[in-house]
Order: sequence, then structure tokens, then C-alpha cells
Amino acid sequence: MIKPSASTWTKSSHSNGQGNCVEVKHGNPQTVSVRDSKNTRPELAVTGRAWSQFIQAIRNGELDL
Repeated sequence: MIKPSASTWTKSSHSNGQGNCVEVKHGNPQTVSVRDSKNTRPELAVTGRAWSQFIQAIRNGELDL
């Protein structure tokens, strides 16, 4: 997983260019923040471990509808 600088919000690679985006910021090794690009408050903060497990579950297809 690419970890941008702590002050950088990164948009989803699946962004369609119409503002319907999820943005992620790696605040420190223990915290990852997530927000909606259209409505930047509030932010959801999760542990780095929880974020990694979430991303792995997505990649494994475990969260497909």
C-alpha cells in the first residue's frame, strides 16, 4: 500500500471525476483518516491495522454485495 505524506489527502483511484470520491490520509503509522471529498467533515479515523484489514477484505472480494 502506498502511504502518502501525513498532510496529503489522496482520492480513490476509482474516482469518476464528478466529485463522488473517498479521500484517505495517513496521519501517522497508527491512524488513517477517511472522508467524503464533497463533505470534508466529519472524518472517520481508524487504526492502521483496521485499515489494512479493510483493504485486504476488499481485495479478497469479502465485501462484495
